[in-house]
Amino acid sequence: MQIMSRNIKEILKERILVLDGAMGTMIQRHPLEEEDFKGDRFKDHPHSLKGNNDLLSITRPEIIKDIHLQYFLAGADIVETNTFSGTTIAQADYHLEDAVYEINFESAKIAREVADEITAQEPHKPRFVAGSIGPTNRTASLSPDVNDPGFRAITFDELVQAYKEQVIALTDGGVDLLLVETVFDTLNAKAALFAIEEVSQEKGKEWPIMVSGTITDASGRTLSGQTTQAFLISVSHIPLLSIGLNCALGAKQLRPYLETLSEKANFFTSAHPNAGLPNEFGQYDESPEEMAEQIEDFLSSNFLNIVGGCCGTTPEHIKAIAEVAAKYQPRSLERQVIQD
Repeated sequence: MQIMSRNIKEILKERILVLDGAMGTMIQRHPLEEEDFKGDRFKDHPHSLKGNNDLLSITRPEIIKDIHLQYFLAGADIVETNTFSGTTIAQADYHLEDAVYEINFESAKIAREVADEITAQEPHKPRFVAGSIGPTNRTASLSPDVNDPGFRAITFDELVQAYKEQVIALTDGGVDLLLVETVFDTLNAKAALFAIEEVSQEKGKEWPIMVSGTITDASGRTLSGQTTQAFLISVSHIPLLSIGLNCALGAKQLRPYLETLSEKANFFTSAHPNAGLPNEFGQYDESPEEMAEQIEDFLSSNFLNIVGGCCGTTPEHIKAIAEVAAKYQPRSLERQVIQD
């Protein structure tokens, strides 16, 4: 198999790589209405599409391109495609299952174009595109009905099929790696990983895989009940590029769980936390300086190889994080052994 790594593994041994910030936060800076989401392509669609951010890669691609550009110019090495909800399962809310290939392909194509433009200007610092694969809005491990704990709204095979369609489009569009992110149910993530493996076999190529879970509260567990170490062990059968944590918590709250990953994982490690915890209005108030200061603690403790931002983070946050990351050496894999 041809390995589509663009030397990212070698670069990760040399320096800490910076992931981008929140796509949704940046989209919210634009006063978008229904017609922005529908555009000409979906103007006759009978259902409301406002809020379907992934669709903007088709209807307002210039907005998505500019967001990628801002993150690269702020210091990001890796940007995520605008495809967090790019599965048939998530797009079913908008009755747009038939548009999934186009959404993912166009999103990957936009990010690829920007990455190549910036890399051409700075060939000593290649930029990468990560295909963002979100968790979907259904869970394979938990029942959505409190009165029927054995019920499941989705099957493993249905998840695999949905993820496979997304992965085919993302890889056709030119991503460098695949990011299974915001994992709240590891069984969903396993379906995504299985789908990636199938696509890799069919295409005769491999893409580096990042997996990033989300600790949902102070209990230190994912929504489906796993501790950080259990989450790590349950996906360690796959030769991942990296494993990490993102979303739900701010950097300060993530620290003990990142420490566990750093101690136990024999993969590169990543973190892209929120800009603090949301206030009463659902907004994120943590400044770039405050967030960078907390992340510097991770870096000085040698916890990470990849760092970025999730909800509430902007190019200003990424710029501050990138400046801090440049001061530290990446975490070494030499001493890492998974322990039961």
